[in-house]
Amino acid sequence: MNILVINTGSSSLKFQLFDMDTESILAKGNCERIGIDGHVKYVPTNGKPTFNESVPLPTHSEAISFVISTLTGAPYGVIDSLEQINAVGHRVVHGGRRFSESVLINDEVLNAIISCVPLAPLHIPANLMGIHACQKATPNVPQVAVFDTAFHMTMPDYAFVYPVPYKYYERYDIRRYGFHGTSHRYVSAKAIDFLDKKENLRIITCHLGNGASLAAVKDGKSIDTTMGATPLEGLPMGTRCGTIDPAIVSVISDIDGESSHTETLDKLNKQSGMLGVSGISSDFRDIMAKADSLKELSNVSEKDKALAERAKLALDIFKYQVAKFIGGYIVALGGVDAIVFTAGVGENSPLIRKGICDWLGGFNIYIDDDKNNNIRGEDVGDITHKDSSAKVLAIPTDEELVIARDALEIINCR
Repeated sequence: MNILVINTGSSSLKFQLFDMDTESILAKGNCERIGIDGHVKYVPTNGKPTFNESVPLPTHSEAISFVISTLTGAPYGVIDSLEQINAVGHRVVHGGRRFSESVLINDEVLNAIISCVPLAPLHIPANLMGIHACQKATPNVPQVAVFDTAFHMTMPDYAFVYPVPYKYYERYDIRRYGFHGTSHRYVSAKAIDFLDKKENLRIITCHLGNGASLAAVKDGKSIDTTMGATPLEGLPMGTRCGTIDPAIVSVISDIDGESSHTETLDKLNKQSGMLGVSGISSDFRDIMAKADSLKELSNVSEKDKALAERAKLALDIFKYQVAKFIGGYIVALGGVDAIVFTAGVGENSPLIRKGICDWLGGFNIYIDDDKNNNIRGEDVGDITHKDSSAKVLAIPTDEELVIARDALEIINCR
């Protein structure tokens, strides 16, 4: 049983083809710069050659067609024909109030996804392009939508209703939704399997990457999360500001003179966060390298020293905000049994994990520095200090596998 997983952006399309009999990846890759000049990286796992070249990709339709022809044709193919793709699973960023689980895509579902465009105007149009392109290229293959928001639909009303006039929730579905649901779902389930305690489990999952969010998970269900109606709320991220005083939108618009609220929101989405504070990059690796240079700065310009100080400040803000939300979620959960770090930064940065956990001593939560510095690719990396009151784990996420599993379950239940 082969499942193709698609994750579309406005000018990109990531894909993985799974053999679900073994949950192994047959091929994966990325189509980039769609609508510009086009580039495809395709990596098979059966020993056949990798493809990494420029390809004309005017639209997502051409990208999907190229992916399918490469998967099925010589010299790169890993399957014989289109008939060996049993379903396509699509990551859909927003499902609104309607979708609390993954669904088979039909016209009714498509219309419901379209209605979510105002809630995620940067993401849903791209998701729809991917769905339409796959429907055109694989008309007889079932298409499944897997929603980032679905995992968080178990939140209680006091966690998701905003304290604004209630009509905006009733009439327009403005509420907290949360995102990264497939990641939080995957790593919390892995943590539950790892822990001896099987009931009343309280887990805080920390998905820390260029986009970042936390979730409070009780008995496998999300009861709160940091992102809101849109992915802008919560933690400071690579380019997103996270939670700030909402009046700042008007203040910045006034300061900038002719900037509209829409233009200001664009700045808060694309020019803020780590990039905005550091003035260097949205990539945590670049910021950590610059901050680390403070140790060696002596005969350097004031500009370089100031940039290094700002890089350190950006990291300090991030670590503090993560720890502050963890503290809040310990309250929400009535304690905590495990804290899980995942995603690019969470999985790979001992420095960030340590900086966050250094704030948690008041809860008697500690990590073992040697374990923290030396985990390498473990399925579940246990970095807990022997005196810690809760487990601290680093678990690689696998959102694509979650999507493939959901797609398989849905087509098997048809």
